[in-house]
Amino acid sequence: MAEMTLIKKGAEAELYRGKWQGFDVIFKRRIRKPYRNPDLDSYIRTSRTSLESKLISESRRLGVPTPIIYFVDLDRTEIIMSYIPGLPLKKMMPTMDETSIKQFFVKIGKMVGRLHRGGIVHGDLTTSNMIVKDGSVFFIDFGLGEYTPDLEARGVDIHLMRRTLESSHHEVSKIAYNSFISGYSRVMGGETEEVLRRVSEIRRRGRYVEGER
Repeated sequence: MAEMTLIKKGAEAELYRGKWQGFDVIFKRRIRKPYRNPDLDSYIRTSRTSLESKLISESRRLGVPTPIIYFVDLDRTEIIMSYIPGLPLKKMMPTMDETSIKQFFVKIGKMVGRLHRGGIVHGDLTTSNMIVKDGSVFFIDFGLGEYTPDLEARGVDIHLMRRTLESSHHEVSKIAYNSFISGYSRVMGGETEEVLRRVSEIRRRGRYVEGER
């Protein structure tokens, strides 16, 4: 049995760091939900584990840095993947100058464009789910991701990125977001305008709901 140390416990999964066949890895294990029917719970955890592993591997093939998937154990609903020895972008941003922020977010925008053009949405695009290592940005946690070319899903991806910037990195949010869109449009081309219109619609919907409350 590999030695593992719990590093994060979320609502859906536990993350452990440890060694596996000599590799420094992360074990992502989905948690049983006692309130769900056991058969349904098993199906949900198994299907999400399978889907996430495929999304991570396919994203890497599309040119987006992600962890390497070493092994998927569907019986344990566990993914074993490479550990990325870097820092979350969220923690790095306060120390970054304007030029670095622009460069990083153009790069991030291009990567999201590659995902969307390849029919993948990440589902949880936040600076906490981006790890910086040696100048590269690795995308992690595709647990809410899916295969879809749907305009709404793409819009939600970008809307979440924008909201994250505004809430966690307010001072540089405009610079970061504009740079992100610059990179995104270089990959998505003429489709960018339609996606951004949907982002604006989603944003208006959110403001309407908040106003109603």
